[in-house]
Amino acid sequence: MPKIDDYRSIVGEDEINELYLLAERLKGKAVQNINSTSVGGGVAEILSRMVPLLRELGVDYKWGVIKGDEKFFSITKNIHNSMHGVDTEIKDEDWKHFLEVNRQNAEEVDLSGDVVIIHDPQPIALIEKRNDFPPQKWVWRCHIDITDPQIDVLNFLRPFIQKYDRAVFSAPSFAKKDLNIKKMLISPSIDPLSDKNKELPLTTIDSVVERYGIDRDRPIVTQISRFDKLKDPSGVVEVYKKVKRHFDCQLVLAGGGATDDPEGIMVLEKIRTSAEKDEDIHVIYLPPSSDIEINALQRASTVILQKSLREGFGLTVTEALWKAKPVIASAVGGIPLQITHKHSGLLTYSIEGTAYYLKELLNDPEYAGRLGVNGQENVRNNFLITRHIRDNLLLILSLYHEGDIVHL
Repeated sequence: MPKIDDYRSIVGEDEINELYLLAERLKGKAVQNINSTSVGGGVAEILSRMVPLLRELGVDYKWGVIKGDEKFFSITKNIHNSMHGVDTEIKDEDWKHFLEVNRQNAEEVDLSGDVVIIHDPQPIALIEKRNDFPPQKWVWRCHIDITDPQIDVLNFLRPFIQKYDRAVFSAPSFAKKDLNIKKMLISPSIDPLSDKNKELPLTTIDSVVERYGIDRDRPIVTQISRFDKLKDPSGVVEVYKKVKRHFDCQLVLAGGGATDDPEGIMVLEKIRTSAEKDEDIHVIYLPPSSDIEINALQRASTVILQKSLREGFGLTVTEALWKAKPVIASAVGGIPLQITHKHSGLLTYSIEGTAYYLKELLNDPEYAGRLGVNGQENVRNNFLITRHIRDNLLLILSLYHEGDIVHL
């Protein structure tokens, strides 16, 4: 794990010095984060990097994980999809089980501290326990896109959400105006010094690509994501097939799953079946310890796609941009915050549009290179972990200094 001072050469002296000053103001405060999984997915990845750095800065910053059975995580996956706007049925008995698992966790999870930050809907009902720990401050950190949620699901969660002191969203459009709660905007981030994002020697990149049977002499089109239907891997295959008629390219679909996502294996098997007759489609399932492999695959790629149907923020887009790769991504969720169309990447709305832009980039490497350089600089300025730490410190301070906060 890098030290906070290791980032000075990347973001500058002033930004790191400011983190020390802000952290000094939080001495004596303890902060507890609660989410639903310790591995897989962007939330766990962010917390695993951020917690040690905040503790190094002197903040008592902790992280706990709830437990649940297979039924619970199947229900919360449906809640997740419905909050993204997917039409999903959640029965009364499902809600009863959801609340019961939250109550069990409320008795077992460490909820002590001055500030409790609850991530996403899975542990949202833990707020019922706040009266046992006065005068705590509670924050609901929503990482998903609730621009157009299934209204009955939002209505069920609304009474819990409105018991929190703050709701934090990743993009302005996610902040529902009809939620009677103070809101803040904090975009997610990547760690430029993690195994997934640090510079790699060419020998490492070549070794990974060779291991998976990918030909570096031909264009490589890649999507890195969890095997989730909302990431639209089937649509990516369709894009590839349209472009393959014109360019002798290869497709890499690589990623893993999360312990709170039971649908992942089914999506993976469906994609494997659809790709088995084309030796230039590489479907690669990666375990949680595969950060170097992901890094190498991104750095070896000619163009990187993120053809999500719904998206909270899309950290795989941030990761790809950081490697100075040209990115074509769906204009959903938090992705448009990261990409200025035709300047730092390309935004798309359809399979046909994605295929059109992919052919354009494969045909014009110079243009593709300019997009990559601009995208990397945008990440440096806006989406690195040091900025994220600063925003979190300001969030906690705002809970004790009401007049200093700007609400959405």
